[in-house]
Amino acid sequence: MSNANSVMPNLDSIQFRTPCAEDFVIKSAVHKPKILLLYGSLRSRSFSRLVVEESARLLDAMGAETKIFDPTGLPLPDGEDATHPKVVELRELMIWSQGQVWCSPERHGAMTGIMKSQIDWVPLNLGGVRPTQGKTLAVMQVSGGSQSFNAVNQMRILGRWMRMLTIPNQSSVAKAFMEFDDNDRMKPSPYYNRIVDVLEELMKFTLLTRDNSDYLVDRYSERVESAEQVSQRVNQRSI
Repeated sequence: MSNANSVMPNLDSIQFRTPCAEDFVIKSAVHKPKILLLYGSLRSRSFSRLVVEESARLLDAMGAETKIFDPTGLPLPDGEDATHPKVVELRELMIWSQGQVWCSPERHGAMTGIMKSQIDWVPLNLGGVRPTQGKTLAVMQVSGGSQSFNAVNQMRILGRWMRMLTIPNQSSVAKAFMEFDDNDRMKPSPYYNRIVDVLEELMKFTLLTRDNSDYLVDRYSERVESAEQVSQRVNQRSI
């Protein structure tokens, strides 16, 4: 450590830590991975909701515990107080989850406002708890026309901003109205197979990271900032 400090004099040697394999938790938790699923439409036959429902069935079959948030009744961000029942429900589910699935329709070349509003109600820090940081995320979209990736690309940016571990794979279902039968179950197709791929990958990443999420997102800059705040409080008390 002293050698590193002499070579890099601006480095806080107390807060500088070398990533080490021994720091990872090797023995994994045995409870089911907790996966929250969000969708971005309020239509009575919402295809983003149908994809989410199909995804929940697949995740349950893979051994996950799933919960789907219904955005019906969620107010616009800042349109109500954070004590609104739907806001409270959403934030509690965010904290409960270890991984998430977001599925939005593409509308005017972007994710829907309904999808964005759900995320906008969740702060990066909530009473000392970071509701999304270090949690895995899979992104999906449905389109009424030809396949595109505008919504999933936007949600990747949003997931990164929320400090989530967004998996590499993703799903984009074109002409989604043709991909479901009269019982609202997804038909066999390459789109269906891709969704299975995405959810398998989400489960694998969640199992790999959930016990180490705090370590994976631990940051040197935040350790330095926290140490400075503690030092300031100590100095203020001594005055």
